Amino acid sequence: MHEVDDMDKSILRRLQEESRLRLEILASEIGSSVATVQRRIKAMKDSGVISGESMLVSPDAVGFPMTFLIMVELERERIEQLDAFRRKVKAEPQVQQCYYITGEADFAIVALARDMQDYQLLTQRLFYEDSNVKRFRTSVVMDRTKVGMTVPL
Repeated sequence: MHEVDDMDKSILRRLQEESRLRLEILASEIGSSVATVQRRIKAMKDSGVISGESMLVSPDAVGFPMTFLIMVELERERIEQLDAFRRKVKAEPQVQQCYYITGEADFAIVALARDMQDYQLLTQRLFYEDSNVKRFRTSVVMDRTKVGMTVPL
């Protein structure tokens, strides 16, 4: 496991704000050389500290104005049934996030839809056609107050 020090945290903080920042600018901002910054980023990628890079796309701008928070309760929680549900959710493009959780529900899902009819079709694919889904509860997102995956450093 890579030991994250203060310089790594400075690099990560800045990259979380702007992942495509040029190495020359990043090195200058944190007071290091380009080679050192490049080496540290590679080490953090290799060790899994940096698990990926992505662009943030506005769902509204691409035709998905509705966001839903869905709590899913399964009938049975045997490992093969959990894995089957996980595979199905991972394969669904309209699911942005899925968490296996404790409490009343087994999974918490964040999903997108074009409209209510589109959401209804999503629920048929994910829940109604799955005999292991006991119930699900949906909340419609009224406003995306804060969206992100940054980690406080």
